[in-house]
Amino acid sequence: MKKFLLRLSVAAAVTLLALALESSLHAQQADHDPAPATPHQAESSAQQQEAQMPASGDATTHEPKTFTGHVVKENRELVLKDPVTKVSYKLDDPAKAKPYIGKQVKVTGKLDMNSNTIQIASIELLP
Repeated sequence: MKKFLLRLSVAAAVTLLALALESSLHAQQADHDPAPATPHQAESSAQQQEAQMPASGDATTHEPKTFTGHVVKENRELVLKDPVTKVSYKLDDPAKAKPYIGKQVKVTGKLDMNSNTIQIASIELLP
C-alpha cells in the first residue's frame, strides 16, 4: 500500500510539474507572438498605408512627405540627393531650390513616382 501511495504521489507531482511548464512555455510564446490586430486596428493601419501610397493608377502621393538630403545640380536639373538611400529626386520648382544648392535641407512635398519628382511645398535648411 505504501508503494502505491508513493507512486501516486510521484505521478501527481510529475503531472503538476508538466502543467506548470506548459503554462510557462505558453506565456513565453504569447510574449513573442504579437496579438492579432483587432478589426479596428487593421482598418486604421490600412487607411494609413492608403494615405501614404498612391492609389493604383495615381502616380502622386496623396499626403505631403518629408525628404532630406543635399540640393545639387545633376544633368542641368536641381535634385535632392538623399545620402542614405542614394536616391536623387527631381525638384519641380528650381526657383525655390536654387538658394539651397550644396546645402543639407528638408523638403516637404508630394512625390510623383512616375518622374521621381517632388512637388515642393516647403524647403528648410538643416543645421
